[in-house]
Amino acid sequence: MSLEGHLERLSRGWRGMAVAALVAFLAGLPGVFTVPPLDRDESRFAQATAQMLETDDYVVIRFQDEPRFKKPVGIHWMQAASVSLLSDEAAREIWAYRIPSLLGAMLAAAACAWGAAAFFGRPGGMIAGSILGASILLSTEAFIAKTDAALCGFTTLAMAALARVYGAANGGAPVGWPTKLMFWIGVSMAALIKGPVGLMVVGLAMLALWIMDRKAPWFRNLAWDWGVILFAAVVGPWSAAVTVATDGGFWLTAIGGDLAPKLVGGHERHWGPPGYHALLTPFLFFPGSLLLPAALIAGWKYRDEPGVRFALAWVIPTWLAFEIAPTKLVHYTLPGFGGLAWLATAALLAPMGKVGRWGGVVVSLLAGALFAGLIFYLASEYGDPSDVGAAALAAGLFVAAGGAGAYMLARKAVRGALLTAGALAILAHGALAAAFLPRLEPLWLSREVEEALAARRLLPRQGIAPAPVAVAGYAEPSLVFALGTPTDLGDAGDAAAAIAAGRPAVVEGREEAAFQAGLEILRARAALVGRVQGLDYSNGDEMDLRIYAPRSPVRAP
Repeated sequence: MSLEGHLERLSRGWRGMAVAALVAFLAGLPGVFTVPPLDRDESRFAQATAQMLETDDYVVIRFQDEPRFKKPVGIHWMQAASVSLLSDEAAREIWAYRIPSLLGAMLAAAACAWGAAAFFGRPGGMIAGSILGASILLSTEAFIAKTDAALCGFTTLAMAALARVYGAANGGAPVGWPTKLMFWIGVSMAALIKGPVGLMVVGLAMLALWIMDRKAPWFRNLAWDWGVILFAAVVGPWSAAVTVATDGGFWLTAIGGDLAPKLVGGHERHWGPPGYHALLTPFLFFPGSLLLPAALIAGWKYRDEPGVRFALAWVIPTWLAFEIAPTKLVHYTLPGFGGLAWLATAALLAPMGKVGRWGGVVVSLLAGALFAGLIFYLASEYGDPSDVGAAALAAGLFVAAGGAGAYMLARKAVRGALLTAGALAILAHGALAAAFLPRLEPLWLSREVEEALAARRLLPRQGIAPAPVAVAGYAEPSLVFALGTPTDLGDAGDAAAAIAAGRPAVVEGREEAAFQAGLEILRARAALVGRVQGLDYSNGDEMDLRIYAPRSPVRAP
């Protein structure tokens, strides 16, 4: 049987969506269990969810004693359900908080396949979903416990359902209420997870379609009567509850303190010039990026076809919005990656010209080489000789993915190039997340401190040493998640007071002199029982964390 025959057979019915979801699962799974909690956002989300479970307050989001009024509650509820079913908040197992992100990536891939199948056939839909599921950006967000993979999943679901409604208005198969229900579930959950971002992507696509077509008959076929009611039922109860509980403070802070600054400047130093996302996309979309040059050509050449036109309406305004906004992070454009996967599929299914083919060769080689170079840089800076094997494995697989894809593409074996590069890239990403990154001890300061405290029976949840641990000079959220909610992020005086009270302390080298002075004043004695050195990658500072246990007090003269 030919490759086309195998693809047709594999994509029948629901199987195409299942294959795409499986690709996303395999690409994201290794990092879920192996990569330590990340700073800063992942650990903030996980810690806030842990506090929800500890306090049974599922309305107001807090990080320790501070309110965290930045994002809606959706991802916290999903994480809380995952931890309640699979683990326990006291265990502080980060993998349980990451399961919703993995499921979000799988939903994104399956929804991408479902929507694309209406325009490109079932095999084309399966290919589009698999391209999205294997992409480096989505498979990385799949093992990070924050909003972005789940947001991508529900936004892609809404866009796929909208595409099917749009296709029905352009001569495609008619749609029923289940498709419209998927649209409203996607829109509602995206809003509950990250506020206006998903709504923006959907709204801009609708506007772009209306401008391109100069009509929008499909707009009336979205079940606005009961859809708006469903949206209000999903988003309204928590919105009302948090408004009452915080006297409107949540919205003032979320909009005035988080959203608005991102629109007028580089919020929290995350500034980037126009073109930032376009420059990074060939690497973040890898291995599907070997089709990107051809996808751009196909987008222009076949722009009158409904599926391609919808993909353009999905991608272009989303990219422009994020390129114009001064605040930029690499994951911002992820909700638009489904449209890129559709354009790549259109390029794959059509005859590919020389420009698109050789452009893909260059992009594939550059992407593989970049990831390999990054791995060897990390190994040289933060690894030791024992890490060479893991580094060589991950880097070699990335080079093989980029090289094999480029070679087969140059030989005009386009489908084989995508399949081979995709399989090798999934293996490469797994080796990176599971074998290489966890070995870079200088980057995982909080994990090393937690293990050092546990080895000396000083970790409060072991039930021997009293809580909380006092920390001076290091205040990353991952340490709070590791040591527990009461962790005292203070100064040298607080660390000295903890020793005097019989509690352990962690003191960064810059605070050492003040800490010793505080011990003298309190007439307390501390034993140095551990030391962790490395890099705080959140701010680039070298850290020297010294772990102290209390000794018997000095007798008064």
